[in-house]
Amino acid sequence: MALTRRDFIKVLGAGSTAGLIGGCGNDADKLATQENKYEVAKTGNARILHITDTHGNLLPNYFREPNVNLGFGSTFGQLPHVVGNKLLKQIGVKPGSPEAYAFTYNNFEELSAKYGKTGGFGQIKTVLDSLRESAGGVKNTLTVDGGDTWQGSGTSLWTRGADMVEACNMLGVDVMVGHWEFTYKEEETLKNIGFFKGDFLGQNVRILEDALLGDKYISMTEKYDGRGLYNEDDALPFKPYVIKNVGGHRIAVIGQAFPRTSNANPQKYFFPDWSFGLREDEMIELVADIRANEKPDAVILVSHNGMDVDIKMASRISGIDAIFGGHTHDGMPKPIEVKNAGGTTVVTNAGCSGKYIGVMDLDIKDHKVVGYNYKMLPIITNLIKPDAAMVSYIDKMRQTKYDSKVVEARSSAMSNNPKRVGKTFDAILTEKLCTTEQTLYRRGNFMGTWDQVLVNSLREEHSADFAMSAGVRWGTSVPAGHDVTMEDLMTNTSMTYGETYVNELKGAQLKDILEGIAENLFVQDPYLQSGGDMVRMGGLDYTIDPVKGLGNRISNIVDDEGTAIDPNKSYKVSGWAQVSSVGNGRLMWDVAADYLRKQKHLNLTKVNHPTIKGVKNNPGIENYAGKII
Repeated sequence: MALTRRDFIKVLGAGSTAGLIGGCGNDADKLATQENKYEVAKTGNARILHITDTHGNLLPNYFREPNVNLGFGSTFGQLPHVVGNKLLKQIGVKPGSPEAYAFTYNNFEELSAKYGKTGGFGQIKTVLDSLRESAGGVKNTLTVDGGDTWQGSGTSLWTRGADMVEACNMLGVDVMVGHWEFTYKEEETLKNIGFFKGDFLGQNVRILEDALLGDKYISMTEKYDGRGLYNEDDALPFKPYVIKNVGGHRIAVIGQAFPRTSNANPQKYFFPDWSFGLREDEMIELVADIRANEKPDAVILVSHNGMDVDIKMASRISGIDAIFGGHTHDGMPKPIEVKNAGGTTVVTNAGCSGKYIGVMDLDIKDHKVVGYNYKMLPIITNLIKPDAAMVSYIDKMRQTKYDSKVVEARSSAMSNNPKRVGKTFDAILTEKLCTTEQTLYRRGNFMGTWDQVLVNSLREEHSADFAMSAGVRWGTSVPAGHDVTMEDLMTNTSMTYGETYVNELKGAQLKDILEGIAENLFVQDPYLQSGGDMVRMGGLDYTIDPVKGLGNRISNIVDDEGTAIDPNKSYKVSGWAQVSSVGNGRLMWDVAADYLRKQKHLNLTKVNHPTIKGVKNNPGIENYAGKII
């Protein structure tokens, strides 16, 4: 059943109460004749429009929200660590409503059939233009992008992010920050920044000393009109902030890249001359300097820290009015107000895959922010007439032919696939691989059905006892009963280091790997977290107690037959996306595509959900498919 105008009137009515979609109240007569369903009346005098983590998804897609997003310590029971029915109750949303579909996993198959896909750059462009118009014009608005934009699809991989740069220019993005943007080669990143019409910021990125001592790096930046060398004395490759005039008010915009980019991604292959870090002390000094010398009316931070890190940073730094965050893909239905020594900082996050637009109207008086109004708009595709120019651009770009110049991998042996040469991007990506009996999804702290597909294919490809797949949070969903296309697969696997591998590991080493990744995820200090999820294991089950310390969280590791793993025995373990070395196996998407083609009707008879201890009363878990003890 398709979504009707009457359904959408109900959305707006419920959204006004919950603080989600709104601006028009409950005036049903007005809504019935309103051509633009996404008009939001301006309530302040400077409007900030926020998208983040679109991950190369130019087209509408499905995205199932997590049923596991655990919080512990200070984050227990706090957004975004509340899921499902508990989240609906907390934000006052009716089950089965379009908002319930947007913000929770609940009844995903039923509601996705009713309401359809979300996102799509054609639809996003239409809504952004409407939001600018209702604010009195583009002069009264600022559009910010929290990063992870240039990566996550087949076309973004094959164009090295260039397709997304042009699409963001068409959207009218004014400011952005990065993370996966840095996983192209440095020169490719600088080239993309050169084509980007907005400001690419990064207060926490530095040029390594060795790079500045030689001539090679300097020569490279000269080739790109000085990009990558914003301030040599301070070793800054990019602007740390920019002043924007919004509605006649001077707003300072600071940019924060993902602090752990160098740890989480292959630095030596892609960005050997740059370093990253949280750099809280430098942020404190920068905010104070901006306040003292620039005399702005407002200071905002566009961040790729992740929600929990942003909340902690907001509690420790005075002078930032609002943080527009990314990285952890949290569709925050309402902002978090964080108290600090200087007052209050509002922290938001706008989800992923083009599913939401955040709208914050700042009320600025006497050169300071005295109030705000925030709406999180789920982009329900079927409600929005897509922008014709954007649709035309996407269609034309997808008719590009894959040629011998396309680079897919670090490995020279697999950097180009001759089987794809001569085919259009669209023809490659629309190939039907199989149908699926279960919904394929990724989000969740421990396991997803998409991840099970990947580890199954890895084990088969490499005749491995076990397989590992990184717990990354990007990747769209496929509802049960739908066809699975190459595009669906590539939205879950496309990256510049997708080579697979197989190694020999002892049982004790497997436990150490699981313990180390659990520490990155569940250490209670957000500054020490990496923001991803647990590594996905194929052919192996284990028990985890997240609240325990390093070395004591993982127990009862067994294979699929229930046989305990011998700490001293060697096992064949396959995986992909190595950070410190380059695997010699085929690319992950080609491995998984062959696996899916053989299935015809995919039916996962076993999903390796770990057993979890100590979370029975945690509001961050619901309807878990594994055991809870």
